[in-house]
Amino acid sequence: MTSNSNNNSPFAWLGLLKWSLAYSDGTRPTSEEFKPMSNEDMEFLEKVMKEGIIDEGERMKEILRSLTEGVESVMNASVVEGEEEKRKEISEDDMFDLFQELRDIVEQIDYARAFMAMGGITFLLGCATTEGNIPKSIRKASLSVLATMCQNNPPVQLNLLEVGHMPQLIQMFFDYSQTDENADAVDDSVREKVVQTLSASIRGHSMAEQIFCQNEHGKTMLRIGLGMPHASNPATADRPWAKPSVQLRKRSLFLLKALLTADEVTSERIMQYESFVSFVCTHEINPEWEEEAEIREMGLEMLTELIARHHVPVNVPAAGTIIAQHKNSIASVGVKRIEEIKCLEESSEEREYAMVELEAWEQLMF
Repeated sequence: MTSNSNNNSPFAWLGLLKWSLAYSDGTRPTSEEFKPMSNEDMEFLEKVMKEGIIDEGERMKEILRSLTEGVESVMNASVVEGEEEKRKEISEDDMFDLFQELRDIVEQIDYARAFMAMGGITFLLGCATTEGNIPKSIRKASLSVLATMCQNNPPVQLNLLEVGHMPQLIQMFFDYSQTDENADAVDDSVREKVVQTLSASIRGHSMAEQIFCQNEHGKTMLRIGLGMPHASNPATADRPWAKPSVQLRKRSLFLLKALLTADEVTSERIMQYESFVSFVCTHEINPEWEEEAEIREMGLEMLTELIARHHVPVNVPAAGTIIAQHKNSIASVGVKRIEEIKCLEESSEEREYAMVELEAWEQLMF
């Protein structure tokens, strides 16, 4: 990104430092020769201070304005006379950099809400999901900003619900999933971003969690993200989807765990996701299917927490019942895996890495 002028130079504070040093050479206390500041010096100081401080609110407006122009020009299939130069000014790389800068700003909750008030959510959601010539990198960058904005930010999460973001993002996930008509549609890098954004917009917001859990398409999305069989089609019930990327499986399991271990979870919700809990018991914790240790650890932690809730006053009895159906399988895999880890060389890096999984297994089984 290039600055519009020298007024916003990140090195403006150096001028203030030089000005200050000019009045103190270090040889004597400045108070000995103190003189009132002249009007000229005062104006200079105010100018430097103003130029050295970035107004994040104004900067967000500038970014939104530039991105709006950039997206409009990209979506315009035909280049009208006089517009070609504008399109060259805002390249895909420049737009991506602006999204990155915007994401850094909206990490602050208050700035996220301010950007929402500017209409930022509508823009980001449209940029990510609208059909057209928008580059895939820009769609993913839009989702990254959305995920950052709504993380632990209830007003932003509510605003997303009000604009109907769930169906749009779930459909976007399907658009980049394999179908009989389009075997080349799969792009896990996009699907990862979709699940990340949905997860950030749902977790910790009871209304959003409830709405998502009632959405059958949302369940299908999670089923695909985890790599579960085609349970909805009896003819292909035993045939799994093409195994998703590690990051997509990880994000999908993270969202599932959040939904099933939330403070307001009910037995009804657990039963809605019975097949998912069973899949974790039979696949996600088994190294013969899931080679990624971090995913196995997450699955073990989820099962342990569900069992723990089964024994407390405010319990979820359905979870313990589902897990108990697979106790023999869990025990078989667990005993074997514990022995494998304990047989690793004592001081080896592999054993040190596997200790987290060992502790997770021991907590679940003992």
